[in-house]
Amino acid sequence: MSESISAEAPRRVDIAIVGGGLVGASLGAALAPLMRDRALSVAVIEAASVSDGLDAPWQPSFDARASAISRGTANHFDSLGVWSSMAERASPIRCIHVSERGRLGATRLRAEEFGEEAMGHVIPNAWMGRVLHRRLAELPLAWHCPARVESIQPRAGGHWLELSDGARLEAGLTVLADGGRSGLKERLGIESREHPYEQAAVIATVELDRPHDGMAYERFTPSGPIALLPMAGQRMALVWTFAAGGERGALALSDADFLARLQASFGDRAGRFRRVGKRHAYPLSLVTASETVRPGLAVMGNAAHALHPVAGQGFNLALRGVMDLVAAIEAGLARGDAPGEAATLNDFEARRSGDRDNVIRFSDGLVRLFGYDHPLLSHARAAGLVGLNLLGPLRRTLARRAMGMER
Repeated sequence: MSESISAEAPRRVDIAIVGGGLVGASLGAALAPLMRDRALSVAVIEAASVSDGLDAPWQPSFDARASAISRGTANHFDSLGVWSSMAERASPIRCIHVSERGRLGATRLRAEEFGEEAMGHVIPNAWMGRVLHRRLAELPLAWHCPARVESIQPRAGGHWLELSDGARLEAGLTVLADGGRSGLKERLGIESREHPYEQAAVIATVELDRPHDGMAYERFTPSGPIALLPMAGQRMALVWTFAAGGERGALALSDADFLARLQASFGDRAGRFRRVGKRHAYPLSLVTASETVRPGLAVMGNAAHALHPVAGQGFNLALRGVMDLVAAIEAGLARGDAPGEAATLNDFEARRSGDRDNVIRFSDGLVRLFGYDHPLLSHARAAGLVGLNLLGPLRRTLARRAMGMER
């Protein structure tokens, strides 16, 4: 990666990406052909120090946070030239098992049924970040890390940014991919619409007493959905949803008592839980930005939309947004439009809106469908799960959505 820009004078860049996490780094990697073929100038600003140890031996942690990526996302990473490296630490999801505690209805979606080796993969976030940052290190972009955006001012033709490392940028297009943590959206007058689910998720890594064979589980229980995702060895990533406040009791339990409660809630179909790592909890809300594009500005990833984890669609949706933004920029350049021009960003929004709205409705609908404990709803849900095993076209549609192959 190139050296930081001198603070002596603002430097004009075509695109400034605020946030060098998974979404921002993916965008930087996706812009590589335009940097090469169109001499597009790009800067990435990341507040956390992430460059150290990129070439150090990988030391996986039992507690490593991981993400489920769809088959479609893996295809996108392949087009960016990073999938072969990511696949070194990827655990395939060969089957998705969906069920409701106390009901007979269940469905299984198997990759081989749809001509695929895997429905998706589970990859440690730190490994995805390492692979993407190695790719950024190969590109002719300006890398500001660690650095924060101290001020951002709209100007004709884009925005002026002042960074904590002393650099000043004049960006034609500024992309907010910082997860919304920096407050930049609010400083620009972009509000976030928040709909709390009155729920919280407890996440942890658990270990089973037998191989998971690439099975992912989505188990709906009276206390909330439980998701288990296959990881290396006999480990699985756990996401357990509680009514707001219920997570505090789960965090306070000893490891043995936590595993016993998980076993009682989930059942024995995955085997016996024998180890749990560090537990973390966070509140769950549907958060959407009131605006995702303005002239000279695009909002992406969790800064644009934070979803319930029940369907595991957040990062996959964000990466499709990355690819759509690059496609809109490329089309705009072919017309003679700069990346930050309104026509280019309106094209991007048109490409995104349908996919984004469908995923939000799908995720929110699942939460609401399985979030109410009512006998009639329970029977309807069970019948629906049984029906999925019988209706071929519906199964194919659901599977293709899960694999990120259909919007």
